[in-house]
Amino acid sequence: MKIYPVEAGNFKLDGGAMFGVVPKSLWQRTNPADSNNMIDMAARCLLVESGDRLTLIDTGMGNKQSEKFFGYYYMDHRFDLDSSLKDLGFSKDDITDVFLTHLHFDHCGGAIQKNNSSDVLEPAFAKAKYHSNANHWKWATEPNDREKASFLSENILPIQQSGQLELIPQDSYYRTAQEMDFDILFVDGHTEKMMIPHFKIDGKTFVYMADLLPTAGHVPLPYVMGYDTRPLLTLDEKERFLELAATNGYYLILEHDPHHEIITVKHTDRGVRHDQTYTFKEIFN
Repeated sequence: MKIYPVEAGNFKLDGGAMFGVVPKSLWQRTNPADSNNMIDMAARCLLVESGDRLTLIDTGMGNKQSEKFFGYYYMDHRFDLDSSLKDLGFSKDDITDVFLTHLHFDHCGGAIQKNNSSDVLEPAFAKAKYHSNANHWKWATEPNDREKASFLSENILPIQQSGQLELIPQDSYYRTAQEMDFDILFVDGHTEKMMIPHFKIDGKTFVYMADLLPTAGHVPLPYVMGYDTRPLLTLDEKERFLELAATNGYYLILEHDPHHEIITVKHTDRGVRHDQTYTFKEIFN
């Protein structure tokens, strides 16, 4: 198995929303804000090459939304899925599976595109299966008022309409996605049944953190996003996961941190804290 980072376009979000009840005087030490209180965010997707399968995990925002929409998020279009895949020697037609950790627009927007000859929406990966899970799919297609602005129907419904949707059974909180050769942890604090992939490579465990740990600045337990639907549950899920990660030396791949690609964590007298930072090149080259 090989894994590669795929940069889908940096953007910005409100720092207060990203850190919830934590005061700015604390969170800005690791995630400095601009004059509009916005902090830098990445959309670091992951490409997994295993046997004859090529799986893309998350897709960023994509490029089909309006200029006004992207203006809210200060989108940096220097990176996009097509160019990032091309840099790795692949194209969208090579992707066999698209695995969506959850269906918020910054994670699945690139899954759907407008047809070149019309405004018809279609899957951006014509030959791929798209993977979600039944509980989260229902949650996203019948959204609550809190998350409605994050679950955009144009990003979600065309997946099912195309016949390319596959729903992963969620019969326990940890299971193996056998087709794609990795394990999945299901968590519920951020949103219902978000999926956190775990990979075993050369004796090391790599975990793609999605929104369970958006940036390295979110390692301390109380640093929980205002976007989370069940923040107290996030506290519990983070604590259990970070204890395992520190004890077992997991390598944590950060989807939203533009400055830290991969980190490790360690036990300290103040709880689990950020330890080392690595790039993909440092680990895999």
